[in-house]
Amino acid sequence: MHVNLFEVAMGAVASLAVPFAAMGVAGKPVDTPRLPLAETVEIAATAIDYPLPGEFLLDARPATAASMKIETPAFRIMKRQVSLADYELCVADGACRPADARPNPLDVPVTGVNWLDAEAYASWYSRGTGVTWRLPTALEAAVAAGERFGGESFTAQADDPANPAVRWLRRYREEAAAKRPPDPEPKPFGHYGPNSMGIEDFGGNVWEWTSTCYERVTLASDRKTVLSKTENCGVHVLEGRHRAYMSNFVRDGRSGGCAVGTPPENLGFRLVRDNDFPLIAWADARLRGLLGQHSTPF
Repeated sequence: MHVNLFEVAMGAVASLAVPFAAMGVAGKPVDTPRLPLAETVEIAATAIDYPLPGEFLLDARPATAASMKIETPAFRIMKRQVSLADYELCVADGACRPADARPNPLDVPVTGVNWLDAEAYASWYSRGTGVTWRLPTALEAAVAAGERFGGESFTAQADDPANPAVRWLRRYREEAAAKRPPDPEPKPFGHYGPNSMGIEDFGGNVWEWTSTCYERVTLASDRKTVLSKTENCGVHVLEGRHRAYMSNFVRDGRSGGCAVGTPPENLGFRLVRDNDFPLIAWADARLRGLLGQHSTPF
């Protein structure tokens, strides 16, 4: 008789996990898990040269975004963006507002959602699975994007220090020149293919919300030392083919918000899974190590 050792092992883990999951985060009761866990990809700990998001000023004039070598711990992120079908389950449950997206029979990412919608879905999905899910930071999104990370895709020095509009217009032209022809219709999953880490469709025509707030930073003359910093969490960072900044309530990037340069065609998201229960985390890592799996559905 053929025995699937993986299924047997996961059954054992699930039976052990139930009393832990039932207590939720910090011992708080949660709903009995009733939603399947999305497939995730584990991103290994690494260090990257990371252009910091936000607006940077030097002598009260626009300056190049500071870039730093930053180490990131390992984390797990959804292989695919949250789908329209899955988001509509949240809507049907009364926990999410309907997306500003046309009905689509295909398995496509949800679009027409703002940062508040993404946060609402993350909370609902966490309750429904008994596991904590959250939006990635902009740094985590950059790491997961790998070779597809667009970042600040323009040359950052101001053409006219006295007139920032010159720089903004040049950024628009540079992004437009590098941009594929407009194609705003959401595509079926896998249309843009996986990156080198197995993350699907990053850098396609859906920009992804992050949990990172917009910042305005004043730099010293060395362009690295921060003299002052103001955080605006009414605006969050979006990562995609290039970086964008958008007000929390905006659902259509083409309508404006706080995007500079060419606006995102669609706004969507994927989530990071946090391990709340040490036993589950240990068993998960152990099983994936034994089976040599990189991408897991649990």
